[in-house]
Amino acid sequence: MGYPDRAVRGRGWRGLTLLVWVAAVSLVLVADGRRVRQPRCPAGCTCTKDNALCENVRSVPHTFPSDVVSLLFTANSFDLIDEDAFLGLTHLEYLFIENNKIASISPYAFRGLKTLIHLSLAYNNLETLPKDVFKGMDALTKVDLRGNNLICDCKLKWLVEWMHHTNATLDQIYCSGPPLQQGKKINDLLPHSFDCMTAEFASYQSLKFESISVEAFTFGKEQYVVFAQPFAGTCSFLEWDHVEMTFRMYDTIESTSTVVCKPMVIDNHLFVIVAQLFGGSHIYKRDTSANKFIKIQDIDILKIRKPNDIETFMIDGESFFVIADSSKAGSTTVYKWNGNGFYSHQSLHPWYRDTDVEYLEISNKPHLILSSSSQRPVVYQWNRSQKQFDRRTDIPEMEDVFSVKHFRVKGDLFICLTRFIGDSKVMRWDGAMFKEVQTFPSRGSMVFQPVSIGNWQYAIMGSDYSLTQVYQWDTKRGQFVPSQELNIQAPRSFSLVAIDDRVFLLASSFKGKTQIYEHLMIDLSN
Repeated sequence: MGYPDRAVRGRGWRGLTLLVWVAAVSLVLVADGRRVRQPRCPAGCTCTKDNALCENVRSVPHTFPSDVVSLLFTANSFDLIDEDAFLGLTHLEYLFIENNKIASISPYAFRGLKTLIHLSLAYNNLETLPKDVFKGMDALTKVDLRGNNLICDCKLKWLVEWMHHTNATLDQIYCSGPPLQQGKKINDLLPHSFDCMTAEFASYQSLKFESISVEAFTFGKEQYVVFAQPFAGTCSFLEWDHVEMTFRMYDTIESTSTVVCKPMVIDNHLFVIVAQLFGGSHIYKRDTSANKFIKIQDIDILKIRKPNDIETFMIDGESFFVIADSSKAGSTTVYKWNGNGFYSHQSLHPWYRDTDVEYLEISNKPHLILSSSSQRPVVYQWNRSQKQFDRRTDIPEMEDVFSVKHFRVKGDLFICLTRFIGDSKVMRWDGAMFKEVQTFPSRGSMVFQPVSIGNWQYAIMGSDYSLTQVYQWDTKRGQFVPSQELNIQAPRSFSLVAIDDRVFLLASSFKGKTQIYEHLMIDLSN
């Protein structure tokens, strides 16, 4: 029952209305011989025994005779097809809703139309269709969607999947958007043409304390996190409660003006380097038999006067850590484990007020990058014969860099450089030097940290003056794009922890509550 030409189709139906459907039958015989009044033909419609034509109505009527087989709506003013709009029409085989202003359809608009063979929604204002709107319509052989401006995004992925599994046919229609699909025939699209998975960080748990750093670590096959609390003067350790599904207090190390609590596991022993602004810095060891932390060593107060950051790493099977010192008279120093304790291995340079140190491998060789308030970031390379770091180069045109963090995408090495005033940057190693990839306005930023979750690469930029910005790496552009905003007061560091097939982002806050977010996958096609 097709209609090849819109103008002819309209005249044909109107002629049919005048010549045939004027003789509408309103009474029908039932089984016991009595005459029972059928539902009246709705106002604005013309009905015969098994056909109905509606023009100039403002909504879909609900009083059609139940034995209607064919139903046509044309040139009407309604823009919505509501839930159960055709309920009770158990014999309906042909439904034409054409040349109207339909912009929205309820997911259950066609519920109950099990005998429908032909559905036309041609020449309306549809941009999308609700998922599974044709569910239960197993008799369908033809769907006409011509004349609509369908946007072939993730919301319409279900239709493409349906087209590949149904016996019904669709007339050739073209996508009006998005730009990637614009102009393509929807009939030619495949389900894998759509990239519909996205993710977000959702607030999960708020901790009622301020913190300046956060570290996640594994010890004894369990996951832990530790926060440095400068005002409380403690390292607060949390563990995951597998029953309550929250992080709970595990233990503390009492200290003074704590800025970093850095865990380090060597030969199944847990050490914690506690950096303090006053009173010196210390190293603790977990006594598993006594189930507590015991201080085992002090760090040379003449070299480490004002610690600001700690990094741990291994080179050729040996364990090291390095402390960035930000005082005028201190010295950023590398310490090495000798089997009994940690001892000074190398002082990199004095009096440069280093604010951050980052360990990374460049071309499979160990390197350190030091950030400083008094000079550009300096790159050091490990000398295997001397077993020390040698100064290699610096990063040009990047003064006042507070910190440097690295990440990799498909083997390429990138760094995020944080600046409190000015622009933070992302740079890429080209084999000889770091070159700028992207610039971010970052007034008030103390942290610009990359984090990787599966195939997802993010960079999170905190600020003391605005919301924290989450950026997601766009592989096609080779850059970060805005993804989400998080409300964290004065964030200082971020860390990921994976527990029970879930991933959490922990965010330290210098002036508010420490926050925990869960990384959630979202299917935009649902």
